[in-house]
Amino acid sequence: MSRLKNTIQNAKVSVFFHVIFIFTQFFARKIFLENLGDDFMGLTSTLQSFLSFLNLAELGIGTAIGFTLYKPIFDKNHQEINHIIRFFGNIYKKIGWAIIGLALILSAFFPLIFEDVDISLPLIYYAFFTFLASSLLGYFFNYHMLLFQADQKEYMVAKYLQSYNITKIVLQIILVFYFQSFIAWVTLELLSSIMFTISLRKKTTKQYPWLSLSLNNGQKSKDFKSYPELIKKIKQISLHKLGTFISNGTDNILIFSFINVETVAFFGNYQLIILNFATLLNKFFSGTNASVGNLVAEKNENSIKQVFWELMSFRFFIAGIVTIGIVTLVNPFIILWLGEKYVLSEVTVAFFALNFFILQVRQPVDVFKQAYGLYSDTWAPVAQSIINLGMSLLLVNKFELTGVLMGTSCSLIIIIMFWRPYFLFTKAFHWPFYEYALGFLKLLLTFVPVYFLVRYVIIRFFNSDINNFYDFAIYSFLVACTIIILYGGILYASNHFFRDLIKRLKNGLLKL
Repeated sequence: MSRLKNTIQNAKVSVFFHVIFIFTQFFARKIFLENLGDDFMGLTSTLQSFLSFLNLAELGIGTAIGFTLYKPIFDKNHQEINHIIRFFGNIYKKIGWAIIGLALILSAFFPLIFEDVDISLPLIYYAFFTFLASSLLGYFFNYHMLLFQADQKEYMVAKYLQSYNITKIVLQIILVFYFQSFIAWVTLELLSSIMFTISLRKKTTKQYPWLSLSLNNGQKSKDFKSYPELIKKIKQISLHKLGTFISNGTDNILIFSFINVETVAFFGNYQLIILNFATLLNKFFSGTNASVGNLVAEKNENSIKQVFWELMSFRFFIAGIVTIGIVTLVNPFIILWLGEKYVLSEVTVAFFALNFFILQVRQPVDVFKQAYGLYSDTWAPVAQSIINLGMSLLLVNKFELTGVLMGTSCSLIIIIMFWRPYFLFTKAFHWPFYEYALGFLKLLLTFVPVYFLVRYVIIRFFNSDINNFYDFAIYSFLVACTIIILYGGILYASNHFFRDLIKRLKNGLLKL
């Protein structure tokens, strides 16, 4: 199967299952809150947050291993793939034991941490260690899952993972609705993970019969000295992951500290909507990383340049549609969903949209940067965190929530929009940076007038009197069609990379 077909297949499966997953969660959340209570749902979220923090021990090892697998997969070097997977499995096994140790230490403080929670301590421990066991399956048994991702077969994993997740939620709904059982809800989390692990290992054996799933099969595993470049990448990626974690975790803390807890909730409502859009787009482009990794392994400069600018033009198109949609549709949706009390100012929403736009159009740069294993700029995520925090602290007192978002915008523009493409073009592509600057500026100058044109058409010709979700659906459909027709038409006429991509996508879809 070609790179394009694999990318399309990954996108189709990921988006399809994620949409179903969102709708399932939407209905399930209400039932869980009504039958299990706010305290229990808040408790489980807190426990899972603890585990997310403990999982920072992984710190980018999977990303580095994925980069290392691209070339042996391209060369069909099964022996080297086995060595890398076994090496990876042994590292993950050690991380798993470390997480167990940290979890035991953390759990010793539960009587103090959850002193004021009206839920029995035995239930808290049961839930925590059940979630922990589910998480540890990935470290001890599912480490080979990364091979599917590097081999552009992520859709095979997505089918199993999301199917079991959706089935789990449906069963939880039934058990909770009829029995209000905390234990059953928690137990299903673990059972679902076990069933997924069994199915995945069977699929792995069928898909890669030459792959050894045992870490102790008589063959000596390579040690750290056998992969000096890999260890170097792991250290570099660890700093990037840690910097990203710190940067993304400061906004809520700043809002809570300098404004009030109510504003944190307002911020969270908008974040929930925007993050769902971002997740869907990430699912849509889920096969891109492996496809680009395979392309880079071929070392065809012309193809690399063509694909890079095709992805840039397409990301601009998708990001442009959603960005205009955020500015136009989010506040009407908030009014219908929660009420006018929760609506934020248009300026604040504009910064939400700006940050979303930047994070989307930067994706092709990040994908190629990862494919080249380019992580030596370890100062960049640290600088981004400092700029984000510093500017937010400077602006929050005067502009409140908008000031926090402005601080995020500053860090994204300096590091994400300028430094990262410069680093990629000079260190990996070895092309002059002005090529990127001119190409990016051309795409931006196409989007900006379209933004104002679409806004004018919407305000001038559309009826914005929205009284219910039916009115909102009709209004959203008209807005989306207007954006797609105007922006898509202008981009298609002005950018040959976008035209090439549309033609290739059309041909690829016809052949499926």
